[in-house]
Amino acid sequence: MDRGPRRRLIAVVVAGFVPWTVVLIGKELTLVFSFGLFNTNPPELLSVYSYFIRFTSALPQFIESWGSGVLLYAFALASAVAGVVWREDVRVTALALAGAGLTQFPVFLGFNRRLNYVAVPVGSLVLLIVVWWYYLPAIRADTATR
Repeated sequence: MDRGPRRRLIAVVVAGFVPWTVVLIGKELTLVFSFGLFNTNPPELLSVYSYFIRFTSALPQFIESWGSGVLLYAFALASAVAGVVWREDVRVTALALAGAGLTQFPVFLGFNRRLNYVAVPVGSLVLLIVVWWYYLPAIRADTATR
């Protein structure tokens, strides 16, 4: 049994639980995840759905790319799950993950343009590392067998 699809799925799931962008605002911390925003003052988790449906009128434009990244990540996750239960086109999964990682750079840059904000694109780097470490070898192996 090929363990590659399972290992790739685990890596994709872990990348979804890592904060995609860590934002420090003075002494307060905001973590941007694939599933929502966590603020430390007051401690609160706001889901992606709530953020984009309930607060759409007050969104800064740069944060909208986070939503695109969440959709791309969900697509990559579904593709990785398909690889475990059926078949996966690793190129599609890798492209969706890379896209999800790249969509977080506008979020990172948008926060860093604000006074007293410091943002770090942790998840962007993790998503791109997952593509590089788990999916590029799988793509090479797939194209070598064709």
